[in-house]
Amino acid sequence: MKGGKTLISRLYERLDGKVIIAAELEDSDMEGMNVDELSAMALSFFREYDGLRVLDKKTLGEIIKGLESKEPLVVEVLQQPSFKPVAKEFEPKFRMRNTPLEKTGATVNDFASYFRDRYKRLRDMLSTSNIGMVISSDKIGQYANGREVSIVGMVYDKIVTKKGNIMVTLEDEYGSSKVIFIRPSSPDRRDQSSLFDSAMKLVHDEVIAVKGKTGAPPFVIANKLIWPDVPVHARKQTREDLAIAFTSDVHVGSKLFLEDKFIKFIEWLNGNVETGRDLAGKVKYLVIGGDLADGIGVYPGQDRDLAILDIYKQYSTFFKYIEDIPDYIQIFIIPGNHDAVQLAEPQPVLPEEMIGDFKRDNVHFIPSPSYVEIEGLTSLIYHGNSLDSVIHSIPGCSYSRPEIAMVEILKRRHISPIYGDTPIVPSKKDTLVMDIAPDILHMGHVHKNGLAEYHGTQVINSGTWQARTDYQIKLGHIPTPGLLPVYETRSGRVTNVDFNGL
Repeated sequence: MKGGKTLISRLYERLDGKVIIAAELEDSDMEGMNVDELSAMALSFFREYDGLRVLDKKTLGEIIKGLESKEPLVVEVLQQPSFKPVAKEFEPKFRMRNTPLEKTGATVNDFASYFRDRYKRLRDMLSTSNIGMVISSDKIGQYANGREVSIVGMVYDKIVTKKGNIMVTLEDEYGSSKVIFIRPSSPDRRDQSSLFDSAMKLVHDEVIAVKGKTGAPPFVIANKLIWPDVPVHARKQTREDLAIAFTSDVHVGSKLFLEDKFIKFIEWLNGNVETGRDLAGKVKYLVIGGDLADGIGVYPGQDRDLAILDIYKQYSTFFKYIEDIPDYIQIFIIPGNHDAVQLAEPQPVLPEEMIGDFKRDNVHFIPSPSYVEIEGLTSLIYHGNSLDSVIHSIPGCSYSRPEIAMVEILKRRHISPIYGDTPIVPSKKDTLVMDIAPDILHMGHVHKNGLAEYHGTQVINSGTWQARTDYQIKLGHIPTPGLLPVYETRSGRVTNVDFNGL
């Protein structure tokens, strides 16, 4: 390979010394292959091998043959007879919030109504904060310079001036106003630095409140920035000692689907794994946050990465796994961007033609996003499509720490605050506004496990069951497959069960 690493050297890095590469192997032996996929298969091939693990041409041929015919093998999982799960003793207590999805013509008027509703509802949330009397944008010029005022608006634009200050244009029902955030005059001015850093994190289309002093020509010099934010609230606790398991991004149908780890997870729920068996017995609820299947035609050339080329077979295979989950566990399933639903948000439930003949009373198909009250705890479940735009737009956010981006979303009280990158369905009511502060916020999408607590809300990004893709390698993104966050409802403790070593 010119201008880059050879296939052999890349494979050597992926194997991480666990398998020796024979000197007879050459790049030509692996031409056109997905090195990440090959390394995963090689490690799986040698997993139960006790002798010297050497990848030679003969072994490579066997692995390649297995790759060419690879299709997920669904194994029936039986519950361990000695397993006595405490969760089975309790009746489920949950309530799903029904939010009808409106159909619109996506006209200019539809979008105008949509953003007016967003502005009004977030403005009303801000009015409960200590921001004083709010004036409209058209009244700012009527006040003398230096007058203390408060304004609320939607961010239309943000620029850095020649002097290094940040100038933000805010819009309300009556027009627009300019707000200046002064660059710190010295590193010692912590008050200025904190305000300036907050202004750097402002994004288009979010709604904020600003307190400051008027100046001429009409503008406001900010001294305080206020987000709608979720209020600080005490962590709720339940009387019963039960648990909620959170997962997402299964990607059944992909050649990189980690079938052995996913089956191990289902075996764990059935009490067939010694590690964490007591915790498994507490699991009364399972949330699956989208990307159930890898899909068809989601990106150019996807067919080369698929083990199952039929979308219906992808879903029927997924549901065969779900059938092995104990029926006392209530399962909530939302779609993701790889699933066979519209990409625009909010995303509707998985269509019946994909569900097929699968039917179980304990499995509930709901839109993305959805509120579900579980044992009195309000969970907001969303696949996480907007994380891409948030991570790219807000300083300090990254794919390696998705929980930080999720906290920024909580501050803005909106699932998808930035319009344009994530398509939306404009409706009279913006259903992506967080009108309820959740006790638990769960997302997936970025294939990276992350946990945080913010203002009493437990933030969970659950990770994936897919190995690292070529696209992720190009981005330098390292996923965390095979991790299962489990939330204990009485203690509020979150445990990441690691199925990589089980």
